[in-house]
Amino acid sequence: MKRWLLLSSLALASLGAEAQTPQRGIPLTDLKSGTTFMSADLRTLQTDDGLNPASLWWLQGEHLWQQPTPEGPACASCHGDAASRMAGVAARYPRVTPAGAVLNLEAQINQCRTRHQKAPAWAYESEALLAMTAWLAKAARGELPPSEREAKVQMSQTASWQRGQAQYYQRIGQMNLACAHCHEQNWGRRLGGETLSQGHPVAYPAYRLEWQGVGSLHRRLRACFSGVRAEPPAFGSQALLDLEVFLAWRAGPLPLEAPGVRR
Repeated sequence: MKRWLLLSSLALASLGAEAQTPQRGIPLTDLKSGTTFMSADLRTLQTDDGLNPASLWWLQGEHLWQQPTPEGPACASCHGDAASRMAGVAARYPRVTPAGAVLNLEAQINQCRTRHQKAPAWAYESEALLAMTAWLAKAARGELPPSEREAKVQMSQTASWQRGQAQYYQRIGQMNLACAHCHEQNWGRRLGGETLSQGHPVAYPAYRLEWQGVGSLHRRLRACFSGVRAEPPAFGSQALLDLEVFLAWRAGPLPLEAPGVRR
């Protein structure tokens, strides 16, 4: 109840009446990843690969990369060494196809499995899919190439981006809050024992201490829906994919940090 009241008061204090939605709520020069708001101990866990608990997942992903399926080749047979040949590839996702479909990293992995490896798709939040996304995300850490920065800018011309933007600013749930109330209007303020971040997705998949495991961005978004007492969309749903597109654009040129560590 206290958390509910605190969130509501922060939202009302910052917005008052419903505000006009800006195209970019936080200027590019003010963008900060969630790492900025973490304790020194958590930053150490994230930056030291020997300590990062997500290493248990990306090492499993490295093993799966080399493992053929019963009816198809291993990922490495086509793509080679992921650490070098797949560097930066995960930064291309999510992307919007010419037909308007959203393809995120999970969907691309499953597309390869079903088309080329003749294997069933992995379910969202399955250990195998989390391991593979963690492994590929690790290979893409660092600054975004100019081509990927431009691709993110161009996503704002898509219907998926428009739907995601509308969701981001829409009040939902019993608490009548939008994503922007926390991550745009009140970032940097304290909420209970935590500091509200700007809500950028650059560390996902991430190991969260509250989960005691690695989870996808969709899992985190669903937790936000639950936090404002709204019905969470299904994993892989159009609603979450559209939000993923908008959030990727919103993060601008921030470097990728995945697999990250969060509270």
